[in-house]
Amino acid sequence: MKLTFLGATGTVTGSKYLLESDNQNILVDCGLFQGRKDLRLRNWDKPPVNPAGIDAILLTHAHLDHSGYIPKFVKLGFKGPIYCSGATFDLCKLLLPDSGHIQEEDAEQANRHGYSQHKPALPLYTEQDARDCLQYFHEVEFRKPMSIGDALKFTLSYAGHILGASSIHVRNGKTSILFSGDIGRFDDPVMKSPDKVQSADYLVVESTYGDRLHHKSDPMADMEKVVKETISRGGSVIIPAFAVGRAQLIMYYLYKLKAAGRLPEHLPIYLDSPMAINASDLLCKHMADHRMPPELCMNVCGVAEYTRSREESKSLDRHNNVPSVIISASGMATGGRVLHHLKHYIGDARNTVLLAGYQAGGTRGDRLARGEKEIKIHGSMWPVRAQVAKLDNMSGHADYEEILKWMRDFASPPTQIFVTHGEPLAAVSMQKTIIEKLGWNAVVPEQDQVFLLR
Repeated sequence: MKLTFLGATGTVTGSKYLLESDNQNILVDCGLFQGRKDLRLRNWDKPPVNPAGIDAILLTHAHLDHSGYIPKFVKLGFKGPIYCSGATFDLCKLLLPDSGHIQEEDAEQANRHGYSQHKPALPLYTEQDARDCLQYFHEVEFRKPMSIGDALKFTLSYAGHILGASSIHVRNGKTSILFSGDIGRFDDPVMKSPDKVQSADYLVVESTYGDRLHHKSDPMADMEKVVKETISRGGSVIIPAFAVGRAQLIMYYLYKLKAAGRLPEHLPIYLDSPMAINASDLLCKHMADHRMPPELCMNVCGVAEYTRSREESKSLDRHNNVPSVIISASGMATGGRVLHHLKHYIGDARNTVLLAGYQAGGTRGDRLARGEKEIKIHGSMWPVRAQVAKLDNMSGHADYEEILKWMRDFASPPTQIFVTHGEPLAAVSMQKTIIEKLGWNAVVPEQDQVFLLR
C-alpha cells in the first residue's frame, strides 16, 4: 500500500487520504477546507490527483470537512462508487445540496454588494452539482466486510460522534490500515460509544483535541446557568450550532432542563436551520446509531419550534424584546442563517452568543471566542457587545485521554500511527502523548507527504 495525505494536515479540515494498492486508487474522505482564507482557497486549486483515476471513495461521515468536496470532485470527473453508512448517506442528501445552495447564495450576495475581488464571484459548486453526485453513493452496513475490486476489503465500525459516523478498516490481504474518522465521546448522552477495534497494522487518527481535555463540569448545568442569566436581563441566547450532531445534543439538554423544571416551560426555543430540522428527524429513523429510546427521541426533537422558511427566520429578529433561545447553523458562524441573527443580536449587551463546540482558527466563532470587539459579516464590521460564552464540554470529538482509551483496546500496537485532523500544536501534542503514554510509533504527516505501508 501507498498512503498520501492530501488534507487534514496542519488543520482540522479538508480530510482526504489517497490509498493506492494493487493498481487500485481509493480516496478516504473528500472534505472541504474551512476556516482561514488561505485554507479555503485550497478548495479552488487543481486537485492533486485526477478525479477520473480514483476507483472509489470511502466516507467516514457526513460533516463537510470530510464530505463537502465530493460534488466538486464528481464535477471534475470522478464517477466511481462512494461507500458509507446508511445514516451518512441520508445526512449527505441534506448537507451537500445545502452546502451548494449556501455557496450560490454567498456568491450572489458578494456580487450584489460588490465585496468580492472576483468579478463575478462564483460558487465552488451549485446545489444541482451536489444533487448530481448523490447517484454515486452506496450504503454499507456496519461491521460487515465489503470488497472493492479483487484485492481490497473494508469494514465500517461505529465511531460515535454523529449519526452514521464510522472508522474504516481497509485490508489488502497483506497489510491493513484503520482510518479513525472523527472519534466520539464515551459518555455522550445521545451517541453510542466508539466500537472497540482489535488490530490494524497502521492507524490514521484524528487530533482535534489532541492538546486538551474536555472540562469535567456538567454541560447541562453550564447551559442552564448561561440561559438563566441571559433571560434574567431580558436577553436572548444565540447558539451557532453544527446542524448535524451538535444541534440535536443542545436540544437534548434543553429538553432535560425543561422537563426537570430548571428552565421556564414557556421559554421559546427555536431551531432555525432547515438542515438541522431534517437531521433531527433522522434521529428517529436511525435508532440503532444512538442511545435514545423512541419516546425520548421524539420529545427531544419536539422541544424546539422549527422555523423552516426565510420569513419565519427573519421574524425571530423582530422579537428582540422577548427572551428566547435560537439554535442556528453554522456551528463556527462561517455561513448560514446564524449570521443574520448575529448581526441583529451581537450589538446588545443583554444577549449572549453561546459557542457550543470547536471553533477552527480564523472562523468568526474563533474570533468571538478570543474576545474580538467587532467581526465582519457580509462585508461589514459589526460591534460585539453581547456576552460571549463557550461550553468546552459539549464537543462531539474525543479529547486526548478518550482517544488513548480507544487506542488501548488494540490487541497489539500498530506499526505506525499517523496523527492528522488537528491544528499543528494539537497534532504534535497528540503525537508526543502517544509516544510517551503508549510507547507506540507516531508521526505528524505534512501536506502531500507519501508513506509506503509494508
